[in-house]
Amino acid sequence: MLLHEQIQRLIHTIEVGSGRFWVRVILLTVAGLTLAGIYDLTAYRSFNSPEAMDAAQVARHLTEGKGYTTDFIRPFSLYLMRKHGQAAHPDELTATNADFAQINRPHPDLANPPVYPTVLAGLFEITQPDWKAQTHKPFWAVGDHFARYAPEFFIALFNQLLLLAVVALTFLLAKTFFDSLTAWLAAGLTFVSDGLWKFSVSGQSTMLLLVIFLGVVWCLTKVETLTRAELPSSRRLFFFALAAGALTGLGLLTRYSFGWVIVPVVIYLALFGGPRRSGLAVVAFLTFAAVVVPWIARNLAVSGTFFGTAGYAVVEGTAAFPGSRLMQSLNPDLTSAYWIMPYLRKFLENARNLFQSDLLRLAGGWLGILFFVGFLLSLTSTSARRMRYFTMACLSVFLVAQALGRTQLSNLTPDINSENLLVLLTPLVVIFGIAAFLKLIDQMNLPSLQMRYWAIGLMILLASLQLIATLLPPKISPVAYPPYYPPEIQKISDWMRPDELMMSDIPWAVAWYGERQCTWTTLNAKREFFALNDNLAKPVRALYLTLVTLDGKLFSECLQGGVESWGNFVLKSKVANDIPPGFPLRVAPYGLSTGLFLTDRQRWETQ
Repeated sequence: MLLHEQIQRLIHTIEVGSGRFWVRVILLTVAGLTLAGIYDLTAYRSFNSPEAMDAAQVARHLTEGKGYTTDFIRPFSLYLMRKHGQAAHPDELTATNADFAQINRPHPDLANPPVYPTVLAGLFEITQPDWKAQTHKPFWAVGDHFARYAPEFFIALFNQLLLLAVVALTFLLAKTFFDSLTAWLAAGLTFVSDGLWKFSVSGQSTMLLLVIFLGVVWCLTKVETLTRAELPSSRRLFFFALAAGALTGLGLLTRYSFGWVIVPVVIYLALFGGPRRSGLAVVAFLTFAAVVVPWIARNLAVSGTFFGTAGYAVVEGTAAFPGSRLMQSLNPDLTSAYWIMPYLRKFLENARNLFQSDLLRLAGGWLGILFFVGFLLSLTSTSARRMRYFTMACLSVFLVAQALGRTQLSNLTPDINSENLLVLLTPLVVIFGIAAFLKLIDQMNLPSLQMRYWAIGLMILLASLQLIATLLPPKISPVAYPPYYPPEIQKISDWMRPDELMMSDIPWAVAWYGERQCTWTTLNAKREFFALNDNLAKPVRALYLTLVTLDGKLFSECLQGGVESWGNFVLKSKVANDIPPGFPLRVAPYGLSTGLFLTDRQRWETQ
């Protein structure tokens, strides 16, 4: 074949043949990588949430061969461990050196499900990041000032690759339910979702969980499609039901609250699984159970609880345990945990906020409104109608789980936190929102094709405004300070020996950046502090309080907080230079800019 004929054939393939699809895929991929580069240079921000740092430091422990352990010590975790250890070894109760809380050895992690830290551990093995915060190297530092922490940046790049996978899955699902136009628009608008981009650099497990969730949706779609075939393959039906159950179990092991998705999954299979609906529903549930039971068994063996400290999220935020009080309690009174009214009150208070704000901002706002408008419109596709029911079922489950599972994490980092389950519905809401919009456009009988294009373009612009606003100047600082400044956290952590225990109001950051075992500040600076310091097998050797405590409200937290409050402790120590008598940590360095550091002896002259 002559060269010019080959060129003409290639042009024909690109314009009207199969190459047309791949050209679009390549262009979308290039656009994705370009946008990721622009976003990382203009809107990237270091970790700002406790759960991101917590999962990352557990992942590093896995990489270093320390097992599934943590340096972020919650006093409540010590309580659970000690209670379980005493029950399991009653013959050792009188032993003075009994370490029931397991503080003198690697402390088992009771907060994080295992999938995301394990994935991050694999990422660390591949990238081999430098754990030292750089203040001089280009890109990692700007003008001899710290700017980016390499391990966090690699995690962000990994999550952005997962975001591209989410876009691809959105396209495939939309193409299955509707047509090519809907699929491309849905993929494009998912791609420019400002919320998803913020989650991609947050360091949280949301992107991985979203890929898993869309995998569940894909499996259910395949089951529904097969049941409407003339001769459905039983083997394929049960394979996809099994895969749906396994992925849901994997989702629970990525984020515990996601486990409630098994309810809509089982109901969907029971309703739309065809003649074998009962068997498919049972297979999905049993597979789900088989995936999660080994991890639950591990938690029971270690702490005597099903989900460790995370299983008490529903108790947090009730009247008895406001804020982070439960996690900071060394000996909590859980009597109220057996009453129904505190949970009902918590649900009603948080549900009000969800209905008044979060639902209105679903998928960025505009597409969420179109999604709900779409329920007034009929859909010709049977698969689309049934998946819309599944979406609403998941929405209902997520609303209940998010309202009851809300903790202090949602207050520390509003919207961009691991307790935000509604964000997982973004691709489905976009798909059905776009379908409703195109149907409305068809019913408007616009005078020309150009007007239709203008209407679609305007909708794309409105849906992209949030991301555009994020990328516009002024450029935000990539450093999440206050209160996190990795170089200084690493400096004070280097003053401590690896086997010594610290206490801080940001223990997740000390564990992640400083690689030192650090317990959360107790409920107060006197009675609770001494209960932890004197009764554990390891005393606290240093106290690090940041602007989280130092910037506390003068009247309500320092003066009215009581003489034992940490606010009052800081007021006396920083303003009056009067550390309370009997407090064992009394030596402070000069010139520390990020907070108050007290230790038992002078350590910094020898560094």
